[in-house]
Amino acid sequence: MRLSSRWGPSASTLVAALAVAVLLPRHSAVAARQLPADLRLTADRAEAFIEARERHLNYLPGEVIVKFKPGVSLEGEQHALMALRSRPDANDLQWNGDFAVLRDASQPDAAILAQQLASQPEVLYAEPNYIAPIPKGYIGGEVEPTPPGFRRLGVPSDPDYNARQWNFVDIGLPRAWDIQPGGSSSVIVAVIDTGLTLARQTMTFPLSNGATIQNQNLAFDVSPDLATSKMVSPFDFAFFIAGSPVVDMDSHGTHVTSTIAESTNNAFGLAGVAYNVQIMPVKVCVSYWEVAIVRASSNNPVLPPADAGGCAFSAIANGIRYAADHGAKVMNISLGGDSPSTAIRDALLYAVQQGAFVAIAAGNEFENGNPTTYPAGYSDIDGVMAVGATGRSRTRAFYSSTGSFVEIAAPGGNSRDGGTAGEVWQITMRQTSVLPSAITPRFDIYDEVPFQGTSMATPHVAGVAALLYSQLGAAAKPALIEQMLRTSALDLGSKGKDNEFGYGLIQPRTALFGVGIRK
Repeated sequence: MRLSSRWGPSASTLVAALAVAVLLPRHSAVAARQLPADLRLTADRAEAFIEARERHLNYLPGEVIVKFKPGVSLEGEQHALMALRSRPDANDLQWNGDFAVLRDASQPDAAILAQQLASQPEVLYAEPNYIAPIPKGYIGGEVEPTPPGFRRLGVPSDPDYNARQWNFVDIGLPRAWDIQPGGSSSVIVAVIDTGLTLARQTMTFPLSNGATIQNQNLAFDVSPDLATSKMVSPFDFAFFIAGSPVVDMDSHGTHVTSTIAESTNNAFGLAGVAYNVQIMPVKVCVSYWEVAIVRASSNNPVLPPADAGGCAFSAIANGIRYAADHGAKVMNISLGGDSPSTAIRDALLYAVQQGAFVAIAAGNEFENGNPTTYPAGYSDIDGVMAVGATGRSRTRAFYSSTGSFVEIAAPGGNSRDGGTAGEVWQITMRQTSVLPSAITPRFDIYDEVPFQGTSMATPHVAGVAALLYSQLGAAAKPALIEQMLRTSALDLGSKGKDNEFGYGLIQPRTALFGVGIRK
């Protein structure tokens, strides 16, 4: 079954297209290679993402995050910057809330820059602008949906729920929906990720085929199973400097969002955990296609590496603070890197102080050295939980990172435990249309697609947290939500909290009913 857009052009579509045309004017084939100056992703920064991947760096070359001590004047900032060989101008700092990003092309080793700045008396901290890679959870080729099976009593009417969403059955969601059916529309869940396409239009960008650069008309459309009416305060911290339009050129953010809030009981597609809540799409990552577009705009026909792109820690920190300031009560962060960050830790502390619970993917690195990933490593903050992944057999998924920072587990899928049927299925963009191997990408065709990863486990926890906020109302606090999820979890592995499953497998109905009540 092909799940393409269900809507044709409309007057609102044409108005939106004209609005975006201000940012993306159509020119001749040569002139259109020059993208507007108001793109957040500049040519230099796109090359920095490429260099980071090619050199296996975990930071953007030449970029540091710096926070000055309270009360430091512009003159004091300039004094601190004079410690650097290039002696940059303090007026050129790019401010992001209470910290700034410094870009210094003369010293690509960001660790050196950070060390030099951190030693200055005016500086509270300085750190490289680390990168979280976009997790790649897609396994296998295109898979066509199976015919819808029969509908069991108490499960949603979505036709492929029974055939595919073992993960919801495994944690007893239908019984939890009996108590809190889909959550409240007053609850906002922020998805801090690769974005979610909210534009129904065609945009013109330059792209290379490896030899020549041509203008390409790229089609964008919204998911047919995510109602735009429940999208609030979207913002782009990665690509468009204006913050809009928000689009997903990867599909990761769309898949994650679908687990949280895919439209349910609409006799179409699949279901979501908290299908009535509002979603705040916060784009903090650039994928292969954004990098390829900007490289082509510089008349460079060489294709970027297939894994080019990523999520700058400065953008993630900004995204967290933005979501907290715009009313998010739950945040989902299915991203992580291997370096700690004071900027992100401070942002998480701010988020919980503003009343937001944060679910963070524990990482997929068990077979790659099993490092602690960040921001999951900050699960010591009350109201922040790091989420590990399980498969159909309720064993740890082979990739799921372990450590004392893991606090809870949820279904993330495991291709070694049932193949693609044992992964997490949601509607997202067709993979053959958005992978780097696509000749011309399309962002307007949607399929039911299996992904696996702690990225897929985390939105289960975010969704259940949204159900709890809906149930508790004003009494809900981030630390209380965490306590309820911990206490109600089904113990797996070693007795008590362990490094694989934390406190155990999430149990939505038990949490909603109250601590210790399991029937």
